[in-house]
Amino acid sequence: MNHELLLNQQRVTRRQLFGNTAQGIGGIALASLLGQQSASAGVPGLPGLPHFAPKAKRVVCLWQGGGPSHVDLYDPKPMLQKMAMQDIPASVRGATRLSTMSASYAKWPITPAIKPFKRYGKSGIEMSSMLPNIGSIADDICLVRSMTTEAVNHAPGVTFFMTGAQVPGRPSLGAWLSYGLGCDSSELPAFVAMTSSDKGKTCGQLFYDYYWGSGFLPSRYQGVRFRNVGDPVPYLQNPPGMSRDQRRTLLDDIRAMNEAHLSDYGDPEIDTRIAQYEMSYKMQASVPDLLDFSDEPKHVIARYGPDALVKGTFANNCLIARRLLERGTRFVQCMHAGWDQHNNLFTQLEAQCQDTDAPSAALVMDLKERGLLNDTLVVWGGEFGRTPFGQGDPAKPNGRDHFGRAYSMWLAGGGVNAGTVVGETDDFAWNITKDPVHIHDMQATIMHLCGINHEALTYRYQGRQFRLTDVHGHPVKGIVA
Repeated sequence: MNHELLLNQQRVTRRQLFGNTAQGIGGIALASLLGQQSASAGVPGLPGLPHFAPKAKRVVCLWQGGGPSHVDLYDPKPMLQKMAMQDIPASVRGATRLSTMSASYAKWPITPAIKPFKRYGKSGIEMSSMLPNIGSIADDICLVRSMTTEAVNHAPGVTFFMTGAQVPGRPSLGAWLSYGLGCDSSELPAFVAMTSSDKGKTCGQLFYDYYWGSGFLPSRYQGVRFRNVGDPVPYLQNPPGMSRDQRRTLLDDIRAMNEAHLSDYGDPEIDTRIAQYEMSYKMQASVPDLLDFSDEPKHVIARYGPDALVKGTFANNCLIARRLLERGTRFVQCMHAGWDQHNNLFTQLEAQCQDTDAPSAALVMDLKERGLLNDTLVVWGGEFGRTPFGQGDPAKPNGRDHFGRAYSMWLAGGGVNAGTVVGETDDFAWNITKDPVHIHDMQATIMHLCGINHEALTYRYQGRQFRLTDVHGHPVKGIVA
C-alpha cells in the first residue's frame, strides 16, 4: 500500500474515533499527531528505505541537453578518419530508426571527430582533447560507451531518461528519490533543478517543468526550480511592511486552518501545502546563505571557470549544486542546453565544451576534496548522441543528426567503478558490440547505488503499481564497484 494512502486512512480513522470534538483529550491528541506529521513533512523517506546500505546518499545530474556527440567526445573511432566522406555501409546502418531530418537521406557521409582524442589519467581512458578538465578526472569516472535509447527527438528523449516514459505525466527521477529517501535537510528542498544555456543561444530546445515534476506522486516531491533572473525562488521576500515575526504569525494561522481541513479530508495535497509554506519560511534564511559565496576560497571559485559567479551559467549552477549537496539536498538537476549541432558542429561543439568542461570536472574535484564524492553520485550525459555521418551538404557536411542507437555517458563517485569503461561500439560507433546499457538499466543502476531496489519502489496509480523503470531495467554490474 502507498505510504500516502496509508496516512490518509489513518487520518480518517482518527476523525471517526474522535468525531468533531475540538475539546478534550481526543482533540488535543489529534492536533498533536497532525502537528508532528506536518512538522516533519518532506523530510523523512518511506519506512523501510533504503532497501540496503546505499553507496550514494545524494545525486547530482549534469544534464547536457541536445545530445552531446559521442563520436567527437568519448568514443574514438579511427575508422571514421580512414573512411572519411564515404557512406556508412548499409550492412552497418541496417534498419536503424533515424530522425525525420535524415531518415530519407541518399547519402550518409562518414564524418571523423573534429578534434584529436587523448589518453587521460593512469586508466588511459580516451576522450577528446576538447575535454582536458574532464580528462583530468578520468581515474574518478566510469565512462559508459554503450548507452542506448529508442527516442529520436529531444523532448521524448529527455522525458524518457528523467521519468521512464517518452510521454509526460510520470514522476521524475529526483521525485522518486525524494519520495523514497526524503531529505537530510529541513531548511532546503530535497530536490532542486537549475537550467542554463550555451552563450551563443544557438539551441532552441526548452526545458519543461515535467523534467523535474512529481507526476502522479504528491506535488511536494517535485523539484524546486531556482531561477536565473531575480530571486532564485519567487516570493521568498516578505511584502513591504511585513516583518519576519508577522509572517511567522500569519503562517501559523494558515497552518492551523490547513490542519483542520486536513483532518476532515486527508488530502495529501493539503500536507504538501503545509510543507511548502514551512519550507518557504525556512528558505528565507537558508537560501541567502546558500548563495553567499564570500566563504568560498578564491582558488575553488576559479576552478569552476570564469563564469562561476555569473548567475544563470552552468558554472554558477555547478557551484550552487555543491553547496546544496553539502547542506543536505538529496537530488540536484543541472540542465544545460546547446548540444544540438545540426549545422554548426565545427564552431559550437568546442564552445559548448568550453562552457561545461571545467565546471563539470570542478564539481567532481570539489566534492572529492571535501570528502563528499564517496557518497555522492555524479551523472553526466544527454538524451542521445549524434550520427557518425555528417548532416547538411553531402559534399561538405557541417553538423550531425540525433542518434540514440549508441552513445556515451559517464558517472563518478557514489559507488561507481572508477577509472573504467563500460561497453563498446563497432568501428563506426553505430552498433553496440558489448554490454548495452538501456535507459532503464541506467535508472536501475542509479537507484541501486542509492540503496533502492528499483522493482520495489512503486506507487499505485489508476489501478496499477508504477515504478521509474516501468517493467524493465537491471543494475549494470560494470558500473557498480
